[in-house]
Amino acid sequence: MQIHPLITDSATLASLCERLSTAPFVAVDTEFMRENSYWPDLCLLQISDGKEAAAIDPKAPGLDMKPLLDLMVNNENVLKVFHAGGQDIEIIYNLTGTTPHPLFDTQIASMALSQGEQIGYSNLVDSWLGIQLDKGARFTDWARRPLDKRQIDYAIGDVTHLAEIFPMMLEELRKTGRGVWLDQEMERLADPSNYTVDPQQAWRRVRLSSRKADVLGRLKAITAWREHEARDKNLPRGRIVKDETLGDLATHPPRTQDDLAKVRGLSASWKSNDIGARLMNAIQNARPLDREEMPERDASRPGLGKEGTLVADLLKLLLKIRAREINVASRLLARSDDLELLAAGVRNGLPILEGWRYDQFGRDALDLVEGRMAFAVKDGKLLMTRAEKEA
Repeated sequence: MQIHPLITDSATLASLCERLSTAPFVAVDTEFMRENSYWPDLCLLQISDGKEAAAIDPKAPGLDMKPLLDLMVNNENVLKVFHAGGQDIEIIYNLTGTTPHPLFDTQIASMALSQGEQIGYSNLVDSWLGIQLDKGARFTDWARRPLDKRQIDYAIGDVTHLAEIFPMMLEELRKTGRGVWLDQEMERLADPSNYTVDPQQAWRRVRLSSRKADVLGRLKAITAWREHEARDKNLPRGRIVKDETLGDLATHPPRTQDDLAKVRGLSASWKSNDIGARLMNAIQNARPLDREEMPERDASRPGLGKEGTLVADLLKLLLKIRAREINVASRLLARSDDLELLAAGVRNGLPILEGWRYDQFGRDALDLVEGRMAFAVKDGKLLMTRAEKEA
């Protein structure tokens, strides 16, 4: 495989992208920093089609990234291969407003090939290639320039190995007939809505036990305020205000800006500065949460009750048994929320009652909740048996 020197000029990058535009696939990885910023800071992007590989320096002065970004989001003929690519895809989404497509994630594919639910990249390389990766450069400061040869070699290795593994993994999926199992998961990963943060919905990510409409309305208002402040200043959300402090402000709102100095987690200077004034404005103008926005009392176990909870637990046990039988990660077969919905009586719109998931698991799950299947122990092993039909 041809390994190029670090690409820092537009002509070399454009030439590389022109060659890669006819490849069947490209393996992609990024190195970025986000510990001190709201937006991830792209520091390096690595790419390989299995024949050549390169690292691109997006911080190089005057570098035109458009050919590379066009390859990522506008070329439907080239499959983009990632490993645990959520954050890589987020970066591309932030730069272009859309996601790479079509795409393939080897971590997700590993679930269909009995390699666990979240296999790390090092373990993936070891299991497929028998190579022990040097992790020494993993926690380097990728924003600092110049990058040394060890850093660049480490970064390019991520895509050269990935480009070698992907065809092997694809062949195994073809042999097992499980490639179709992954289509829905890959489309879900490529959905741009996964990477869009709506400030008006950000409150749902903050844990708060209260179900009072006025408290949740304040939480919604001040969480949206924090989102805007973090974006404008390009700072991590927690650097503005931590979640637990948002909860305290929503539950026990200060009456005046001076009272902000008494709130644990806020600087005393907020009693008189502009950011404190904007926070007070958000608190004072908050409205009680509308009824249709109110969360379910127990959204994760909707309407189950005690008996329904037991049924959901039995479904989870069935899931473990079936995942073991067909040697696949249980999370690929079914999610806990879907099992709980099935136990609660929902039958429409559940992924486990459609397509390959129904054939592999959903049919038995439905039979269990409707009394046509039962658990049994034989030779010390837990098995599933069909209940005898009524006369």
